Amino acid sequence: MFVEYNTIAEDAKVWVYPSSRKFYPTEIEEIEEKIKTFTENWKAEDENFKVSYQFLHNRFIVFIADVSETTISNTDIDASVSFILELQETYKVELLDKMNICFKQGEFIQYKELKDLKKLIKNKALTGKTIIFDNLINNKEDFENFWQIALEDSWYNRYL
Repeated sequence: MFVEYNTIAEDAKVWVYPSSRKFYPTEIEEIEEKIKTFTENWKAEDENFKVSYQFLHNRFIVFIADVSETTISNTDIDASVSFILELQETYKVELLDKMNICFKQGEFIQYKELKDLKKLIKNKALTGKTIIFDNLINNKEDFENFWQIALEDSWYNRYL
């Protein structure tokens, strides 16, 4: 059942899907409608399943699912991945590669392949203070507190 984000428990499961590009203004309304429809129908037969989403910076799709009163099966995960794969195909973006780095550069958010990280640091395009998005976080509490952090405080710090 779809619920408002602020009603989801802090230990709810989170999946972050970073887009390889910012979605265009002409795509946003349609994408949001697709995401909302998916979350409303994802495990609709299970009234104990509570799910919400965030569509942030016209780039990040975030699913938040409270599974404290139910379970989420591999089939349920497959359904969400299939949905994300459909979005990838429709909009010609990469959404499943969470290892690539997303970071703030002024008011913009950049997406770069992990293999380019050392070069970005060497060229001082990134520093330890650069705000990155840790798309590997697992729950709502971490999402709210540790999703946007300094590179030096993230798992990427091994590249500094």
